Amino acid sequence: MNTLRKAFVVGAAVISLGSVAFSAQAQDTPHRQYAATKFDPAQMSARMDKRLQKLHDALKLNSSQEAGWQTYAAAIKADIPTTRPDFASFKNLSTPEKMEKRIEFSKTHITQMENHLAALKTFYATLTPEQQKTFDQAMSHARHGRWGQHGPADKKQG
Repeated sequence: MNTLRKAFVVGAAVISLGSVAFSAQAQDTPHRQYAATKFDPAQMSARMDKRLQKLHDALKLNSSQEAGWQTYAAAIKADIPTTRPDFASFKNLSTPEKMEKRIEFSKTHITQMENHLAALKTFYATLTPEQQKTFDQAMSHARHGRWGQHGPADKKQG
């Protein structure tokens, strides 16, 4: 019985030391610092153009639908960020000021989503039922703004 207790205590100590070491390592290289060095608006724009072209090709739009597509694509592209928010400046803000900044970011995001929705509704109304189904399937992969993200919907399709 004592051997079992000793093994349990040693195991718990090893696990706790490992988690402390892992959390210390994670704090040394935060995701935001890494992501801030990798942001490239030109690459983001190129990826968006590629995704929109892929969707355009899948929809097989006719000439009367092209104007709606152009309006929709322009609304989506208009909100591609050109700079990353300065998260480092958050360190110098008080907690209420940080919350105000977060609310400001959220309001901006909501305004962008409302503009996207207006353009989407206008364009979607021009699509045939088959095209709407194709569009819906393509957008089911666009969760959280990350087109092509793998998830349960992708696994079901094969």
